[in-house]
Amino acid sequence: MRVAYVFATSGHTASYKLGKMILPQLEQGNHGVDVVGMFFFDDNNYVLRSGDPIGERLEQVARETGMLLMMCDQCALERGLAKGEPGDCAPQDTIDGVTVGCFPDLYAALSTNPPDHVITL
Repeated sequence: MRVAYVFATSGHTASYKLGKMILPQLEQGNHGVDVVGMFFFDDNNYVLRSGDPIGERLEQVARETGMLLMMCDQCALERGLAKGEPGDCAPQDTIDGVTVGCFPDLYAALSTNPPDHVITL
């Protein structure tokens, strides 16, 4: 089974649920499903900053598995993690492999390897 995660709730969702629960399982190879993508909203984008310990670990997993890592363009722009304009921006000061976009970009990026389920955290 293939899943995609959307980190949408405020607080420390990505740093806690991803960093303490999901990521260790992905690193150990016992998560139980193939994670094809992750989409980050609001402050959850901060784990994708260059030098962030969770982000650095996530970068390695994504490189090994081909997992999509995408930030909401407007959220990333507001946090200084992208440059440009909504709908036409690029990541800035993030880990390698991160993309920036909106829902149409997410759908297009996942269309070649669609998830069976999308889980919003």
